[in-house]
Amino acid sequence: MNILITGGAGFVGSNLAINLKRKHKNWEIYAFDNLKRRGSELNIPRLKDYGINFIHGDIRNREDFFLFKDKKIDVVLECSAEPSVLSGYDGNSFYIVNTNLIGLVNCLELCKEIQSDIIFLSTSRVYPYKKLNEIPYKETDTRFIWADQNFQNGISEKFSLDGPKTLYGTTKITGEYLVQEYAEMFNFKFIINRFSVIGGPWQFGKVDQGVFTLWMLAHYFKKSLKYIGFGGKGKQVRDVIHINDVCDLIEMEILNLDKLNAKIYNAGGGVSNSLSLFETTKICEEITGNKIEIGKDLNDRPGDVRIYITDNAKIIKETNWNLKYDKKQVLIDIFEWIRKNEEFLKKSLDF
Repeated sequence: MNILITGGAGFVGSNLAINLKRKHKNWEIYAFDNLKRRGSELNIPRLKDYGINFIHGDIRNREDFFLFKDKKIDVVLECSAEPSVLSGYDGNSFYIVNTNLIGLVNCLELCKEIQSDIIFLSTSRVYPYKKLNEIPYKETDTRFIWADQNFQNGISEKFSLDGPKTLYGTTKITGEYLVQEYAEMFNFKFIINRFSVIGGPWQFGKVDQGVFTLWMLAHYFKKSLKYIGFGGKGKQVRDVIHINDVCDLIEMEILNLDKLNAKIYNAGGGVSNSLSLFETTKICEEITGNKIEIGKDLNDRPGDVRIYITDNAKIIKETNWNLKYDKKQVLIDIFEWIRKNEEFLKKSLDF
C-alpha cells in the first residue's frame, strides 16, 4: 500500500508515518510538509531512519502535488493544518483560510485525479464554543463538570454545529463538507475523525496547541505558567488521547475503508481520560518532582471552552478500536521523551 501523509513532519503526521512503517514495512509512505511549524524540521531525521520518503512541499501550492500524479497513492492522510484556535485573532485571517481550505482543496484535487481515498483529521473544535459554554456546569475542588446529565458521557456527533467555532473550527467543518462533496462527485472513499486534544512524545507544545506537552515541558525545565481565563483557577477541562491510540485508529481505518466509508467519528480520551489544568499540574508535579510558579490571567481567551469531553460511543460501537493509554500514561510518556532528549529540547525550544 502507498500512503501520502500531508503535514507529515508534524506531530501527528510524523508519528503516523513511523507507526505505520514499523507495522507495515512493505508500505511506501510519503511525508509531505512545508516545515513552517517550529519543531517539524526536527522530525526529518526520524522519518529518514525508518525509510519514509520526506517531500518538502506546501499544500497551498497545487504545483507541489504534481510529483504524485504519476504515483499510485492508495490513501491520503490529511494531517496538515494551521491548528491554533487563536489563529486569525491577530488580524491575519487569510493564512489559516488559505492553509486549511485551499490546501485541502489541492489535496482533494489530487484524490480526484489519481483516484486516491482520504482520511481527514478534523477536530472537536467544529462544535460551537458558545453552545458548549451554555451547558450548565458545577465547580468542584479541582475542575468544572457538566451539571446536565445529557452530557455525562461527553459530546457526541449529534451535538449542534450551529454557531461560531473560531476560524480554525470553521475551516475544519468547511473542510469536512468539501471532503464529502468531492468524494461523492468523484467517487473515492473517505473517513472523517473529529479528534479532541492529542498528546504524546514529539509534540512541541504551545499555549494555543499541545497544552499537555507544554505543561510537562514547563514543569520539567522549571518554567512558569499561567491559568488563563474562567476565573484563573485552572479548572477548565479537556480529554486527551495518546498519539499511539490515534495511530492505531488510523491504521484500522486504512485497513477497513470499504466498511467504514463515509463515516464521521468523534474520537478522544473520553470521560476517563479528561483532565483540568489544575489536575494536570498535580500529576506533572508528581512525575517530575518539581513545583513551579503558576500565575493567573482572569481574561478569557477568545473562542475558549470551559469543558470539552468526547463521547466515543459511536466509534467504539462500529469498530474494534479502543483506548490503550490512560491520561497519566500520556503525561508519563511525554516526561520520558523529554528526559531522553533533554539537551536536544533545551537547545531546540529555548527551554
